[in-house]
This record gives sequence, structure tokens and C-alpha cells, in this order.
Amino acid sequence: MELAVIHRPDICPSPWNGLPRVRSFFAGNTIWLLLLVSPWVAYGGSPPLRIACIGTGTTSRTAPAPESYPRKLQMLLGGNDTVSDFGSTDAALSLSAPHPYLLQPECAAALQFLPDIVFVELGTYDSRRREGVTTDSLCADCSRLIGRFLALPSKPRIVVLIPPPLYARDTAAYSNDVLTHLVAPALQMSAYANGVEIVSLYSYLLDHGDLFPDGITPSPECAGMIARRLQEALDSSQTTGYDVFSGSHVPAIRTNYFGFELYDFAFERRDAKIVKPKRPAKGHPWIWRARFWGHEPQTEIALLERGFHLVYCDVSELFGNPEALLTWDRFYEFLTRQGLSRKAALMGFSRGGFYAYRWAAANSDKVACVYADAPVLDIKSWPGGKGKGGGNPVEWDRFKQDFHLTSEEEALSFNGNPLDVADRIAAAGFPMLHVCGGADTVVPVEENTDIFEKKIIAAGGHITVIRKPGIGHHPHSLPNPALIVDFILRATTQR
Repeated sequence: MELAVIHRPDICPSPWNGLPRVRSFFAGNTIWLLLLVSPWVAYGGSPPLRIACIGTGTTSRTAPAPESYPRKLQMLLGGNDTVSDFGSTDAALSLSAPHPYLLQPECAAALQFLPDIVFVELGTYDSRRREGVTTDSLCADCSRLIGRFLALPSKPRIVVLIPPPLYARDTAAYSNDVLTHLVAPALQMSAYANGVEIVSLYSYLLDHGDLFPDGITPSPECAGMIARRLQEALDSSQTTGYDVFSGSHVPAIRTNYFGFELYDFAFERRDAKIVKPKRPAKGHPWIWRARFWGHEPQTEIALLERGFHLVYCDVSELFGNPEALLTWDRFYEFLTRQGLSRKAALMGFSRGGFYAYRWAAANSDKVACVYADAPVLDIKSWPGGKGKGGGNPVEWDRFKQDFHLTSEEEALSFNGNPLDVADRIAAAGFPMLHVCGGADTVVPVEENTDIFEKKIIAAGGHITVIRKPGIGHHPHSLPNPALIVDFILRATTQR
């Protein structure tokens, strides 16, 4: 029985029913026909691809032309595939702009090219403040453009690119605020509605303002970085035909999560969520968020782009007690029974780190890695407030209730903290990454990660700590999550 999905209508519905388009290289089953018509199949090779780079900004504006990202992508791929640049200077996504890309001759040429893959890089010129342009209207215009390519007989694979950050000082002409709060959401909505892929160049190129000489146009070095990111998208090992919900009886509500499909459902009367990647990675890796759903999601989005599933099961305010751990045990069994990898990449923010490590200590053979961000590792530090931090009396009482501790003395002698079982965690062998604010007064790093790190290293474990000088408990994560993403990719053998 298939998953019963209730689709919650989003803005910008698609005429393509939200189904991703897959290119069919051949039809029929006559071996001799394959040998005659498709020699690359007979010799175990891949058919050459026709790749169209459409849009503006990072295409035609990169000077000189041989240094553009399409040209660099061509060099990376070699001579078998053909990469063509259909960039149109100053073109915009919006049909109400002075130069809408859909009406430019470069767009017509790209359609005549009959591409197998289309990289859509538009939105930079839509970051100019214009009356009447909204997220809804921009999403609709993006869907019109995507629809023209989806209708081609080549049935291309389409990848929408979120434009790079704007480093221009002239904020009257270009607005990074418009880019992030209007343009990017419109692109994500359109990618979701049309079932096409999405890759963010925005987070990928944060902290790289030096690579944009005029604040807008990428340098040749930056074009090379973009080309390598797109090559990664093309080369990643992915599976076809996999659906994590296949054969399940779980009713779910489907909505948009930054351009990806989010499924909300109940698991043992608890809120659960799964976000599907557009093209699942080989081995079906996944990242498990322990707490604070949707907060600082840049790492999750980057991993979804790379084929990871994202999951969540709400055991909030149980502080990783036996009830919470048993619920997660059964959730894990459900996910792996549905085909996800036997080892999870755990992610815990703040008290979520306490939850994640409690489960990891009891299930070390099921853990690929742990990424903990400003994590609570000693319950006496937070919410107990028995050290430098102020604590939280309400949460301290809740913790005692969850573990059936009847006195303050029992609570203070609790020995189930991650700090208390650090040697067991280290012996499991999985790598750990912590990101901490050096000025955190809520969950003081010296009472939590500093002690944990020393214990893990002393026990022969593997831990890396990124300290953010002068930063408090917030903001979590890193604006550019590349270091975190690379850690998880390596730990899950995806890199």
C-alpha cells in the first residue's frame, strides 16, 4: 500500500504535477539496435550530455569569456559532454523586468539546443527593488521558464541555482535583502512545485566577497568554484526509483521545505518529519535532527542537495530519558526498514546534543557521526545552573520529573550525562564535530565541550571542535556550512 499523501497546496502550483523529469536514453529491447545506434552503451560508457547554462550574472558576465563557469565546467567534464553558455547580460527572471530572460534570443537558442541538463542561474537582476514584483509573481515567472524546458522532447534534468550573495556596496541598485527574502524563496517554491533540483550558490559562496571584484560579477577563481560545485552535482552517485515511503501505511501531509518535499506524519503519536532529496545518494544516507526543527537549516539544505534524507522525531523535553530512547529506537527501525542507511548522521543543537549523545551512547553501531552545536553535555551546567551559567529552573524540574528523580541530591548525582560516558562514546569510533561560541554563557563551553573534548581525546576518540571567538549561544551553526558538510560527507563515505 502506498503512502497516503495529503498535498497542502503551496503558492505557485505547477502545470507539471510536481513530477521530476528523467531523461530516457533509449527505448525498446532489441540488442542489435542498441549496438548499432548507441555504441557507448555497448562498450559500457555513458552517452554524451548536452548541458545548457542559462541565465545571467555568473554566465555571460564573467570576463574574459574563457574564464566563465560554463567554460570551466566544460574543461572539468572533458570532451565527451557539451556545455553551452546561453547567458544573457542583465537578463532577469521577472517578466516585468526590462530584459526578461524568457524573451531573449539566448533563451530561444537554449531551447533549440535540446539540452539533457539545464542549469538555471537567474535572480541577481531581480534583486533590484521593483514595484509589483512579489515572491508569488517571481515564482510564477520561474515556473513558466522551467515549463518551456520541461516540455522539450529531450526531457532535461533541470537544476535551479540560488544566485551568489551580493557584495555590491550600491544597495540602491542591488539588495541582498531582496535576494534572500524574495528571490531565493521564489526559486525554492518553483523548484518544489515543478519537482526540479535546486543548488544554493548563496551559502556556498558566503565569506568569499574577495572573489567578486565589483561586488556582483564572479572572478575567474570564483567561476572555477562554481564549475566544481556543478560537476559535483553531475558526478554524485545517486539511486533511481527509491522512495523512503514505499509500501508504508503512513498518512502524511506534503509541504515545501526550501524547495524539497517535506512529509509530516505521526509516529507513535509523536510529530515526525522526513524531507526527501530530489535524487537520493547511493546508500541512502540521512541526517537526523534531534531538536529545534528548522533552526539554522543551512547544513541540512546543503546535504539535501547532495542526496541525503533529513528526518526528525519529536521527543522534546524528555531529555533523552528511557522513554525517548525507546521511541527513537523504533523510529530508527522504521527508517532503516524503509531502506535508509544503517548508520545515521546525528545533529544536535543545544539540548539536542544531550539527546543525540544519549542515543548514540546506547546505539553506537548505528551512528556514522555526530555534529553537535553548542551542545549540553552536563545536565548540571544546563538547565541545572550549578556552574557559570544561569540555568533554567523550569527545565531543571522537568528533567527531574522525566528521570523520576525525587530530590536535588539525586539530580546532582545523575551519571548519565555524555560527559559521564565519554569513554564509551570514544570507544565507538565514530567521528564528532562540535561548533561552539567562545562567549556562550547559556551552555558554557568550558563546562561542556572543553571537558568532553579532553575526555574523548584521552580515550582515543575522534573529535574536532570549531570555536567561534566572541560568539554566545546564538547564532548556531556557520553561515557557510562547508566545513560541517564536508565532515558529514567524509563520515558517511560520500566523499
